[in-house]
Amino acid sequence: MVKYAATPANPAKAAKAHGSYLRVHFKNTHEVVQAIKGMKLQKAYSYLNNVSEHKQCIPFRHFNGGVGRTAQAKEFKTTQGRWPAKSVKFVTDLLKNAEANAEAKGLNVEDLKITAIQVNQAPKHRRRTYRAHGRINPYMSTPSHMEVILTEASAIVPRAKNAPVLRLNSRQLARNARLSARKAHQKKAEEKK
Repeated sequence: MVKYAATPANPAKAAKAHGSYLRVHFKNTHEVVQAIKGMKLQKAYSYLNNVSEHKQCIPFRHFNGGVGRTAQAKEFKTTQGRWPAKSVKFVTDLLKNAEANAEAKGLNVEDLKITAIQVNQAPKHRRRTYRAHGRINPYMSTPSHMEVILTEASAIVPRAKNAPVLRLNSRQLARNARLSARKAHQKKAEEKK
């Protein structure tokens, strides 16, 4: 049994999928995953399809050293973006796997949302490249572990119309706790008499 980083609040309404030792760049895949985190499944599919057709880009926010700028990144309030085709393919395949698992569980595929998705670095693969003057340098690859949890969206409960919203600061919360403790102490003292 594989250990997942996140646990769904209601396991009966969730479906999981994971991939280990995938030969796809960790940094690019991390940015793809961050772009689709929290999306509905169908919206994520259409977005990843647009990325593969160069209609939208993946914003590069964390691993963005030397990444070029594109006008398509403006919608994400950043300037740097790319279209990592291989990472998009691997993430799409993982989402399809999770969708199939949800379908086998009897969940409604239209209501699925990506609640948890993450990429971790897998052990590097070592090759060699030959340099001038008989030297040899490492030629490493950086594969990835990926996991995703899809959750069926629950029915939204509307807020009561006349319910007051109390926003207390820490001093007020502490005062209320002291008062309630004092009342409980007085009640015990009265019961003993």
